[in-house]
This record gives sequence, C-alpha cells and structure tokens, in this order.
Amino acid sequence: MTDRPATALPRVRYMAFPFRIERTGAATATRFDHIRQQVEQVLFTSPGERVFRPEFGFGARRHVFEPNAAALWDYAQNRLYGALAEALAGEVDPKTIRVEIGAPADRPEVLLVRIAYIVAALQKEEVHDFAL
Repeated sequence: MTDRPATALPRVRYMAFPFRIERTGAATATRFDHIRQQVEQVLFTSPGERVFRPEFGFGARRHVFEPNAAALWDYAQNRLYGALAEALAGEVDPKTIRVEIGAPADRPEVLLVRIAYIVAALQKEEVHDFAL
C-alpha cells in the first residue's frame, strides 16, 4: 500500500477528443483535460447531431447569428446548464456548475461563455472561457 496525498487520484488516462491516432496509439488525456473536452463537446455539438443521443449538446453554432441580447443569454444559459449537468454527471457536482453568458461592452459582436464547476472527486474548481 502506498501513501498518497488525499487529493491524488489514480493516474487514469482517458481517450482524447477529438479522437486521433498518434505513434503510440490512440491519443489520451488527463482527467481535467477529459472533462474540459466533454464541456467542449456539449458546447459545440448541436442537438440532433448524434444519432443515438439526439438530445445531446447545446449547439453554439446556431447562436452565432442570433441577436446578441439579454433574452438570448438567459435562454442559452439555462439550456447550456441543463446540457452540462447531464453530460458531466459523475465527474462534476451539478450544484457547482455556473454558466455565464454575455457580451463585452467593447465587442458587442462576440458572445462570451464562462463555464465554472468543481470536480467532485478533488473539490477543485475549473473555469473555462469561450468566445463565440
């Protein structure tokens, strides 16, 4: 039995997204990278795009040509929160997921998405920003 710090998890490698083959085989990712890749999959996959999971995804691309206004932000925030809570179940405590959507004053043509959550096993917060 080895002495590990309380915040250490087994060093498990996850299949990377997007899937690709490297010299050593399938590309892999760490746990934190894997969770971030899951967030990206939810954000950029449109509902109906996956055959066996038609409800999966948020569909950020369809929001690109919508008016950048508070009404859209509220709708998108609620929809994205639900999609993330389902996709990250088991990895992230759903009560800790925070989604903020808006536009900076100096660049109103950009939709900013900030996603924050706490990884359940480590109680470590992660924050990701996306500009659409």
